Amino acid sequence: MVIKEYILQNWALILMLSAFAISLKVTVFLDKKSINRLYTLIVAVFLLSIVVFAEFRMGEHGGDPAVRAVLTAARYSATPFIIALVIFTLIKRQRWFVFIPAAALAVLNFVSVRTGTVFSVKEDCTLVRGTLWLLPYVFVGVYYMFLIYVLCTRSNRQAAEIIPIVYLSFALVAGLLLPFVLGSAFSQIFCTTIAMALYVYYVFSIIQITKKDPLTGLLNRQAYYADMGSEPEEITALLSIDMNGLKTINDSEGHAAGDEALVTLALCFIRALKRRQSCYRVGGDEFVIICRNTSHNEVIKLDERIRRYVGETEYSCSVGYCYCGDGSMTPDEMIKESDAKMYAEKARHYAGTGSDRRPKNGAEETALPADVKNGGEHAE
Repeated sequence: MVIKEYILQNWALILMLSAFAISLKVTVFLDKKSINRLYTLIVAVFLLSIVVFAEFRMGEHGGDPAVRAVLTAARYSATPFIIALVIFTLIKRQRWFVFIPAAALAVLNFVSVRTGTVFSVKEDCTLVRGTLWLLPYVFVGVYYMFLIYVLCTRSNRQAAEIIPIVYLSFALVAGLLLPFVLGSAFSQIFCTTIAMALYVYYVFSIIQITKKDPLTGLLNRQAYYADMGSEPEEITALLSIDMNGLKTINDSEGHAAGDEALVTLALCFIRALKRRQSCYRVGGDEFVIICRNTSHNEVIKLDERIRRYVGETEYSCSVGYCYCGDGSMTPDEMIKESDAKMYAEKARHYAGTGSDRRPKNGAEETALPADVKNGGEHAE
């Protein structure tokens, strides 16, 4: 009877989580680590739904107040942990430290079983708010803001990528605020809300993967060609960027270190971007930024931000740009000029460091095939 009641109340959630799990099983676009984290997230949401069901059922039908107090502490603690897990899963290179605030809140919640600081449970199994009853909501709200902020700052500033972030933001904020508007009963559909939001965001992300470089998260070469041909009259500037010394890193430290270098630079580029500016990885260590309806002064500031952010890392890159605000140059002509400036700066870099980029036989160094390590050519 209890199982039947749980299934009836959570059937939509069960279907959603099942579809999510099946999608992960057949996907070929995500790495194993991300898939395992998403599976963990699915299990966590499912277990939370059981805790929520049991707790609210005890509130309606009575039971042991000590048991309900433990279930309430688990519910208040699980929600921040799940959002922390979402952050840990969706944000590249996120560290485990993100779980520390959730762990601290969990300790406080379970201490409250005895002290009533956050909540307490009466003998008739009804829930009573404590002095710090808002604290779990505050923690969840802070996690939400951090998640949305990082997703926005690490996006490629394109509508197709911003729209799912907006959808996810709406769903998460609704799940946080609606309990105050509709009452505590809304908490019973929180798990369904979070599962639906994540699954829709996942579907949008899979669609976007076809346009993204899997290593860096930047737009890929195919997206670059498509965007260069789309409304070319709006393109007022192009920046060509090439990493310095990738081959040396690959040869001396291994391709994993080279991957780390490329990801670090990509995050610098994303951090430097503003509205109407998109970054593409077009080769192993080659990047292009397209600026639409951007002033010359804004392009100069973008160039300065890139150099400043990259300068904060242990790596370096060469940058060249071409600005044409009057439409007198085609995008192809602009990219040739920005490439020429970038290669000139690259030559100055190697001349200044005394590095010799040629192999010992004196022949010109050639790029490796696109399917090798670092996700593409290791051009210098």
